[in-house]
Amino acid sequence: MSETDPRKPQRQPHPHPHPQSQPQRQSHPQRQSQLQRELNAALTGTVRGEVEFDPTARALTTMDASNYRRVPLGVVAPRDAEDVAATLSACAELAVPVVARGAGTSIAGQATGTGVVLDFTRHMNRVLSVDADTRTAVVQPGVVLDRLQEAAAPHGLRFGPDPSTHGRCTLGGMIGNNSCGSHSVAWGTTADNVRELSVLTAHGKRLRPGPDWAGAPDGLRTLVEQELKTLRTGFPTLPRRISGYALDALLPERGADVARFLCGSEGTLGILTEAVVRLVEAPRARALAVLAYTDESAAAEAAAGLLPHGPLTVEGMAADLVPPDADLPRGGAWLFVETGGDTAAQARARAEAIARAADVTDSLVVTDPAAQRTLWRIREDASGTATRMPDGTEAWPGWEDCAVPPARLGAYLRDFRSLLTSHGLRGAPYGHFGDGCIHVRIDFDLLTPAGVGRFRRFSEELAELVVAHGGSLSGEHGDGQARAELLPKMYGPEVVGLFERVKDLWDPDGLLNPGMLVRPHRLDENLRFAVLPREPVDVEFGYPADGGDFSAAVRRCVGVAKCRTATAGGSSVMCPSFRATGEEEHSTRGRARLLHEMLAGEVITDGWRSTEVRDALDLCLSCKGCRTDCPVGVDMATYKAEFLHHHYKGRRRPAAHYAMGWLPLWLRLVDRTRTARLVNSLAAVRPLAALAKRLGGIAPEREIPRVAGETFSRWWAARDGGTRPKPAEPPTESAPPRTVRSVLLWPDTFTEHLSPSVGRAAVRVLEAAGMDVTPVTAGGRPSSRGPGPGVCCGLTYVSTGQLDRARTVMRRTLDLMDPLLAPVTDPASAAAPPPVVVLEPSCAAALRTDLPELLPDDPRARRLAAAVVTFAEALERHAPHWTPPRLDRPVVGQTHCHQHAVLGDAADRRLREAAGLTGTLAGGCCGLAGNFGFEKGHYEVSTACAEEQLLPAVREAPENAVLLADGFSCRTQLHQTARAQGHHLAEILARALPTNRPAP
Repeated sequence: MSETDPRKPQRQPHPHPHPQSQPQRQSHPQRQSQLQRELNAALTGTVRGEVEFDPTARALTTMDASNYRRVPLGVVAPRDAEDVAATLSACAELAVPVVARGAGTSIAGQATGTGVVLDFTRHMNRVLSVDADTRTAVVQPGVVLDRLQEAAAPHGLRFGPDPSTHGRCTLGGMIGNNSCGSHSVAWGTTADNVRELSVLTAHGKRLRPGPDWAGAPDGLRTLVEQELKTLRTGFPTLPRRISGYALDALLPERGADVARFLCGSEGTLGILTEAVVRLVEAPRARALAVLAYTDESAAAEAAAGLLPHGPLTVEGMAADLVPPDADLPRGGAWLFVETGGDTAAQARARAEAIARAADVTDSLVVTDPAAQRTLWRIREDASGTATRMPDGTEAWPGWEDCAVPPARLGAYLRDFRSLLTSHGLRGAPYGHFGDGCIHVRIDFDLLTPAGVGRFRRFSEELAELVVAHGGSLSGEHGDGQARAELLPKMYGPEVVGLFERVKDLWDPDGLLNPGMLVRPHRLDENLRFAVLPREPVDVEFGYPADGGDFSAAVRRCVGVAKCRTATAGGSSVMCPSFRATGEEEHSTRGRARLLHEMLAGEVITDGWRSTEVRDALDLCLSCKGCRTDCPVGVDMATYKAEFLHHHYKGRRRPAAHYAMGWLPLWLRLVDRTRTARLVNSLAAVRPLAALAKRLGGIAPEREIPRVAGETFSRWWAARDGGTRPKPAEPPTESAPPRTVRSVLLWPDTFTEHLSPSVGRAAVRVLEAAGMDVTPVTAGGRPSSRGPGPGVCCGLTYVSTGQLDRARTVMRRTLDLMDPLLAPVTDPASAAAPPPVVVLEPSCAAALRTDLPELLPDDPRARRLAAAVVTFAEALERHAPHWTPPRLDRPVVGQTHCHQHAVLGDAADRRLREAAGLTGTLAGGCCGLAGNFGFEKGHYEVSTACAEEQLLPAVREAPENAVLLADGFSCRTQLHQTARAQGHHLAEILARALPTNRPAP
């Protein structure tokens, strides 16, 4: 390996991204290093799973979905209970704390720690059995809830509780936090649905907690029997009391249920290795009543009154969290009330009865399953969308899920609003109104001492308010560090002292998740923002949604981990590399965590030169799926480009960056020298192709695409020399009058040099629709001598992080287009810039977003971005009376990931429907993703992404199906992996046009 090999760790001197920021370091670093060495030696010899003490593993687990951050010594991924026992033994010997971790979506800080983190998601993640007769299942702690639901569904069963994170949260985490979810009004909390647990204590003792004191450690029964009066009077009665230890579950009249008592103990008493859980009968049909109210207080007042109707859910949402295009009944807040039945008619009748009984401003009953999923997504994404106020201000958890008796929810919300106002704070409530549980993200300032002080004062006063309403500080997500300090306000010193005595019985050395629930850390300690730079980091992109602050952009990731879902689901794209590898470092959240730690400089110490961050970003496809699918709008493709720019600044780049990053330059050179035939001939010679791929950093499994013999611009120049037809006239006198609209056609690199047939087809369709089409070349003027200097969106330079070069190319493009981009005073006038039709979705997305974000000070960039339209948008907006030819055939394929994330595909769907192309395109990503799938070392991940949805859909398609793929990458992936020929929508429509029109 050479000294300049990009894969080799670089340890040359390099400044911290923000050298004036001094990160907070743990005390006694030498002792920690010694502990790491001793632990590593002890664990490596006894644990069969992974034992990781490297910076990447530690950085990935410094945070959960809370405001808190703690740096662990290392991470262990146990394969079985024996590995857990071995880890506990080694840690006990060295007095090292242990924290159990599932998906890391805890909101109160309880999934972080300074010792060893046990990651159960990698191996101990199975449903061991489902017993339909007893309606129980045996699961391991790392199994994702949705996997249990899938295993139970064939038996007509399901697990009742279902948090909004059901696609990634684990049963172990749900048991640790006593999670609930939207269906708790029907099926209760996790504790209500646990039968028996298998637990290891800190010193490795195996227990089997269950009813009637089963699995109780020595002394627990005696302690409880001495404190019966306290246990019968010291715990408020409400459906969502999650705070503290559930000691009242040990009362004799409640069955002395040790398993139920352990639910919600946050891994502070024992480590779960297996669980027997109860399953419930799933309704055969469901309906959803959406009830509108003037505001959330009115919705809260009404929620408790709906419970006698036996709904499955009573969920509340405020208007600030609902997208404007959600098409909900008119109102300022809504209740989502789900009903079930043996038939669709029965479920609908129950929903309609509730809608009639409710005092609402408007209502809607939805029975279509797809429409219900769309509405539920709004609710499930709220934990992310709530992290940004309507004006873009950051908002944070911390007081995420207080609960009060449902009948008092309306009064509590009014007092809560008043308290927010008195502290100058804002928040948008949502959550489980039927159970009196409110979620809210609040715009705390957690970056300055004054803001942190206000956070503490507000927390103390809110705790008193909750208690005054007879509530619980936690109604779902546990106390952790966020609320445990304030438990004396809820329970008083006697009960809290009892909690401490119970902790000492189970864990006398305090090794299991210390600082949580009992003897807690202060709620304003260990804040994850404290280590970040105080001043903005010098970056290239504008980050307009984050005030130009890269740290704020990285802070967007709050850890809800939607990127960790195992299946894309519907049209979702995010995060294809995680689904291919299953590794946290290849998820959007994992990469954001590494960037956070890079800025902090404590665990990852090389700043922009970090090999850990580089390696994690290496498998990011830059699909931009997270930009839309992430509830908080993390844009990892932009962050990757930013990082690569700084990482390789002043250094030699990987060969692929030159081979594919400079692709527009190489293809333009081939065109100017008229050597396309020679290049294609040489690429067909295997030894020469292999040599070219090796020199260019291209995966040996890939074929080199053929270069077109005639570019689109040369075809146009020849056509324009006298054969160019006039725009089509209306076919009949009765047709609505049409005004010929001039449009510019953008000759992107792929259409120009690799797929000119797409450009020719687009010209034919656009002209058939009555448009005057002019390709954009030098200054917007076509030339018989070819493309001249050419316009370019800069996509390939951006995706490889060559941002200086990208900016140069973009400025040259704006200069060439300057005559067409002059500002106008009346956008509706004829002098307004014509629309720019871009056929390649990735290029259109680059012009819409990357261009103005890389050149934020150039007004021409914004004008060009605003002028960009897709092929379907051009037809819909500028030829509204044109009817496409009818094909009446099924369509199969995949929506381009950049179209999904940036451009939207609503116009495309309407155009396909008008043309009789039936069916829904697959979600996910094709896996080629521009240069990604061609780069050496990416082939397996690239094809794994294609195999997730695209290739199975193609294989299962009817024989007469049209294979639609608007992106050149998608068409190439289909050709090289399935030997299938995909077509751009323009090609499909052009072939169906009447043949009496002049052919392009």
